[in-house]
Amino acid sequence: MELWYSEKHTKNCKFSIRVNKQLYSGQSEFQRIDVFESKEFGRFLTLDGYMMLTEKDEFIYHEMITHVPMAVHPAVKNVLVIGAGDGGVIRELTRYSVIENIDLVEIDEMVVKVCKEFLPKTACGFGDKRVNLIFQDGLKYIRKCENKYDLIIVDSTDPFGPGEGLFTKEFYGNCFKALKEDGIMVNQHESPFYDEDAVAMQRAHKRIVESFNISRVYQAHIPTYPSGHWLFGFASKRYHPVGDLKAREWNQLGFKTKYYNTNLHMGAFYLPNYVEELLEDVE
Repeated sequence: MELWYSEKHTKNCKFSIRVNKQLYSGQSEFQRIDVFESKEFGRFLTLDGYMMLTEKDEFIYHEMITHVPMAVHPAVKNVLVIGAGDGGVIRELTRYSVIENIDLVEIDEMVVKVCKEFLPKTACGFGDKRVNLIFQDGLKYIRKCENKYDLIIVDSTDPFGPGEGLFTKEFYGNCFKALKEDGIMVNQHESPFYDEDAVAMQRAHKRIVESFNISRVYQAHIPTYPSGHWLFGFASKRYHPVGDLKAREWNQLGFKTKYYNTNLHMGAFYLPNYVEELLEDVE
């Protein structure tokens, strides 16, 4: 008998992966957590049946959401990460010696425990002494912060369930307040391809534009996410993501990456016409 994981991308479209075996299944206070093993994508994590990451392509997402802001801001010392219980963003951030403190705010402690056990290649940075784990609702946590962080990375799930509050105007406004005067916020920005996803993307972009004076969108190709065409948001009080790119300084760090490079960084902000039109409709 064959076992397949299938996720509906729309009512008329499914994405499926043949599964060798299921490694874990559990129900936390917030969501169902599953880990599977497959020949094509290695181990992969789903929350409430939705794909979060696979061992084969997670590097794309985590490199693009982390290194883009780090190559722009010249002096990131204090970082807030909201969500990201799988540890991929933490792994990438801990490569930077300039960072002094990383606060990870994750609503579901069980996600971290499961990823430490079953996805150690992703969850390998939690032991870094600069990382502080805070198990709390990110929406509530950010309300108490003011002029504190150089960088905020919002690695949320989709805009429903536990992650719904991380796509509100109140949340983005509180992120603005929590950043220092030259701070940057990046977030996963959903896909522009399918109609329902595009509406969620536009809604998030409209709310970010209302809070930040610099707001740009960039893209990456992530095979296991809906349509494979995925967006990220870059919002800042001071820095432009292309005009203020410190390419020479970042390259001198000598990081070995599998997806991100500073040429790609610039190109990622040049979007297809249909995406530009979707963004212009709400700006």
